[in-house]
Amino acid sequence: MSMLQNETFSRVGKGARETLGGFKAFILRGNVVDLAVGIVIGAAFTNLVNAIVSGLITPLIGLFGGFDFSGLNAGRFAFGTVINSAVSFLIVAAVLYFLIVLPVSKLMARHKKGVPEESATRECPYCLSSIPVGARRCAYCTSELGHSEPSSASVAGS
Repeated sequence: MSMLQNETFSRVGKGARETLGGFKAFILRGNVVDLAVGIVIGAAFTNLVNAIVSGLITPLIGLFGGFDFSGLNAGRFAFGTVINSAVSFLIVAAVLYFLIVLPVSKLMARHKKGVPEESATRECPYCLSSIPVGARRCAYCTSELGHSEPSSASVAGS
């Protein structure tokens, strides 16, 4: 019976690791975090814009045009509402940045650190211009660079 339980637990553990690995890859793509942060910031910014319009712009228009919008007194500006909305927006933005964006960015940088990228260019030893790795002559100073073996990057581009 214990042998059967060990195999079952092994399969369940392997499935859980695969599922969590897939979830980690999904989150680390960055699009998910960007979208979530954008939605939350958008909602907070909507509140700020609504406060500015209802507290400052609408009474200002009422002063010049003599119109009374939604029972607002034309001489009354709601500076406190606008300031509260601005402070609230800044707090939401700071919390999102420090608790979500910054940790996910660090996690993504740590995840991508293990994959070194091969450069498709090199410097010309004569004029220090950036040229393709497989080039035999510099395109800028036309110096002979000798015979260099084309790398996989330059072969793939052909």
